[in-house]
Amino acid sequence: MKEYLFVILLFTLFFVFVLPTYITYKKTKINPITFGKEDNAHNFVGNVFKILIILLLITFIANLINENWYIKYFVPIVYLENNILFFIGFALLHFSICWIFIAQMQMRTNWRIGIDEKNKTNLVTKGLFSVSRNPIFLGILIAVFGVFMILPNVFTFFIAFTGYIVIQIQIRLEEEFLMKSFGSQYVNYKNKTRRLL
Repeated sequence: MKEYLFVILLFTLFFVFVLPTYITYKKTKINPITFGKEDNAHNFVGNVFKILIILLLITFIANLINENWYIKYFVPIVYLENNILFFIGFALLHFSICWIFIAQMQMRTNWRIGIDEKNKTNLVTKGLFSVSRNPIFLGILIAVFGVFMILPNVFTFFIAFTGYIVIQIQIRLEEEFLMKSFGSQYVNYKNKTRRLL
């Protein structure tokens, strides 16, 4: 099961980041990863995302290769380690993969990681975007919460908690950008559709 969970994590990272990035670049010749090196809030959020992904990989690898090391250094929350929570987390993680992938496909070539101020995109409001203004972020939150339920420890709690805060910041940065880019069209969409769910 440990090996399967690690494969699922890699599968998730591939389908959430690598594949959509490749598809978008292939179709548009535009790099959808927009985080840069300038010292601003947007790029700071991007750097925090990278750190959280690395911490997540380290946690899964530690659990996979050395259980004693995992127990000693990652501080498992033992009273949350039970089959019911594990399978709920397992189901949430699988659901979130499908949810995120569908949302990315519905964005088509408009999909970006971060805010793209250089290339014009369209405002996507159909499909999952008619239910949530940020279905991809919602899916990521569900995924990290599912991971915490699968592997409840101090690291995964930190990743879920920090991920939630950073996503909330990024959403607000993107809302400000979308307001400038789409004006009343975005205001109307915002009034009809909730931020997350």
